[in-house]
Amino acid sequence: MLSRLPSARLARLPPALVVRPMNATPASAGSPALTADVRSAAGLWPILLDIAQARRAGGVPVLPQDTLTWASNMGWQLQGRWDAQALELFDLFKPLLDLRPERAAWVIAQLGQSLDGCVATRTGDSSFINGPENLLHLHRLRAMCDAVIVGAGTVAADNPHLTTRLVAGPNPTRVLLDPQLRLAGHLETAHVFNDGQAPTLWLCDARWQADAVAQVGADRVLAVTDLLRDDATLHLAHAVTTLRSRGLMRLFVEGGGVTVSRFLAQRCLDRLHLAVAPIIIGDGRPGLRFDGPARLADCLRPHCHVYRMGPDHLWDLDLRTLA
Repeated sequence: MLSRLPSARLARLPPALVVRPMNATPASAGSPALTADVRSAAGLWPILLDIAQARRAGGVPVLPQDTLTWASNMGWQLQGRWDAQALELFDLFKPLLDLRPERAAWVIAQLGQSLDGCVATRTGDSSFINGPENLLHLHRLRAMCDAVIVGAGTVAADNPHLTTRLVAGPNPTRVLLDPQLRLAGHLETAHVFNDGQAPTLWLCDARWQADAVAQVGADRVLAVTDLLRDDATLHLAHAVTTLRSRGLMRLFVEGGGVTVSRFLAQRCLDRLHLAVAPIIIGDGRPGLRFDGPARLADCLRPHCHVYRMGPDHLWDLDLRTLA
């Protein structure tokens, strides 16, 4: 269940934390007369999918009457009465829904971590840090985006499917960020290469293109010129541009911590969802880690919203509007 933090608690958080006003009025819990016409998150989700799918096709969605309307200066707006979960669901996905078709690629990442900033124990055990509510949100993000990006280490360690099996909605194209073909030894066992559930692109530096094509075929390889710099760091803006040239405009960086950290450090993220679970791991594998500024005044302090998802808290960070 999504739930915003109570406003009294929000008032004591840093000024960068902004509470977005709700776009419709929820029914009061003690009003039986309102229950019949109050709509739920379960009814809203297919409508949000229709908007996303129409955007992919370059068309205009045909929506049920009195559900959502478009205003050029405000984006999508809810109409009528919706329950609290529906309001929060809309609030969380509105930044993605409001994107204009002509906009450049838009990149969001999510990272699930402990209270002390770990994404796994020191042995790599990460199943599961976050609760089922956050896992549902993860699958919704996949359904709303054109492609989901993971690093080679995540595929090797977790062997994910990267599908939308928990929600209604299309599977995204699965992009494996692997400049030097570390996954060559996992081609027979990795689900993403063998399950046939969604398209898979092996994204590598152009110098390894021929090897990749020989192993999985040209239709599953996306080679990027100068993806790997001479100092062995990645030029992720080149990767984003190449994916955009393939029509993959809404990109979801799902992990792991190293990959999300690289996108964040190179300012290639528009938004970050940081899901914090009430667990303390200790000497585990860190989540976000990169070379930061020496002065606190120079550190990123993005505007954010906070949602409660079961026992977890999701920080929705707007990285294009910094305080």
